[in-house]
Amino acid sequence: MKKAPAKKRESKDPLGRYGAKLLFQFRVTVDGSPGIRRICEERIINFSATDARAALKEAKRRGRAAQHSYRNNHGNPVYFQFLGVMELLCLGVECDDDEVWYDIVERVTPKERSRKFIPPESKLHAIRNNE
Repeated sequence: MKKAPAKKRESKDPLGRYGAKLLFQFRVTVDGSPGIRRICEERIINFSATDARAALKEAKRRGRAAQHSYRNNHGNPVYFQFLGVMELLCLGVECDDDEVWYDIVERVTPKERSRKFIPPESKLHAIRNNE
């Protein structure tokens, strides 16, 4: 008896899933100078859109909406600014439902050199920040 071919996961939703990597900066003005070294945040967001152009527009909208400002403990103004979209991925049928990002790269002997790419668990942000 022949085995039926595996079915590809098909979405009933006409919207596609997208992941966007956004870049933000914290610009702090001290004595009238914003300085040149800035703390930056790279944020990955996950959302639905009809196509890639709509997804880019949505990613930019969300980035601009996240901007804000405040005064730090020293009374200096801090501006959290959206700088742009670093990458935009269509999360198609090749992605699992819980997958929000992927990157495909070529590496020389990755298994043999995995310690170079995989940090000790104690260095992972979620672990480190709870110890």
